[in-house]
Amino acid sequence: MPINVRMPAFASDMGAATIVKWMFNEGDDIKAGDVLAQVSSGSNTGEIKAAAGGTLERIVVPEGANGLKVRDLVAVLAIKTEAGSVAAAPGQRSGAPGEPVPAALSGSNGVSDDAVLKLFEDGSYERVPNDGMRRTIARRLVTSKQTIPHFYVAVDCEIDQLLGLRSRFNDAAPRAADGLPVYKLSVNDMVIRALALALRDVPDANVSWTESAILKHQHVDIGVAVSIAGGLITPIIRKAEQKTLQVISAEMKDLGKRARDRKLKPEEYEGGTTSISNMGMMGVKEFAAVINPPHATILAVGAGRQQVVVKSGSMAIATVMSVTLSIDHRCVDGVLGAKLLQIFKSYIENPMSMVA
Repeated sequence: MPINVRMPAFASDMGAATIVKWMFNEGDDIKAGDVLAQVSSGSNTGEIKAAAGGTLERIVVPEGANGLKVRDLVAVLAIKTEAGSVAAAPGQRSGAPGEPVPAALSGSNGVSDDAVLKLFEDGSYERVPNDGMRRTIARRLVTSKQTIPHFYVAVDCEIDQLLGLRSRFNDAAPRAADGLPVYKLSVNDMVIRALALALRDVPDANVSWTESAILKHQHVDIGVAVSIAGGLITPIIRKAEQKTLQVISAEMKDLGKRARDRKLKPEEYEGGTTSISNMGMMGVKEFAAVINPPHATILAVGAGRQQVVVKSGSMAIATVMSVTLSIDHRCVDGVLGAKLLQIFKSYIENPMSMVA
């Protein structure tokens, strides 16, 4: 049976505690004595250690959760005997009846595996075990949707001028010794630049929520979703509001390649103040993305498509890109979110303003 990991008493005057950082992901193998998490309580700091080796089966309490008391359940371990069965760790009792892992924190919807499998005929499916990355993604997404009050703002942006400027920049790019251009701007590079400048112009939206205060960030650090085998990762363009299109393009190409090669350092994908998820290259018209804590916003970008628009009372053809901003209503209200997206649209439709 799985083993409960509880909040230890690491100080005589310990009050409510906070999980500062988990050192492992769900599904990771651990050894006895490994530090599972760093915790704090007021001015005191401490650690949660594994009593025995095994697997971190489930993280019950996410990073940043506070108000925890001594003996509160924070994680579940699977400890295997030599025969392969799960056994209790020395000095600990196994999971007690009536103490299930909360579905809202575990990434489970409350229907057990067996109950789901019974719905399908034996041999009609392939069972692909969830690895640590997929478990972590599931846990974070469930926590985000169940703890962050999302609301959504969407606009259509005409991008013909942006596409024209991009072509002129790429045509004028200097050539390396091998004859190839030293840079090649993408639409995504220009979206990153536009969002960075919009958040610079609307600093009250460049924030993160905590229970005690709203964090107002001095710089715009943009995480950009990159698809890799087994899931997604969001490498971060730091201080994006200070960088030119060419610099953003070069950094994004480097980060994207190393992300797919799984060579990113933690500091290259942890943190950030906002995110972009672009599925336009896959022909997706529009969608809404899930906020990635501790961000307060994420921009979902659809495909550019030609359609009929009305200008000055006459019909015309324009290339239109739909974008949807998901917003944490705890720290960014509707008017502020609309203002941010309005300014973003202005940069996209007047792309020379991004170059100055």
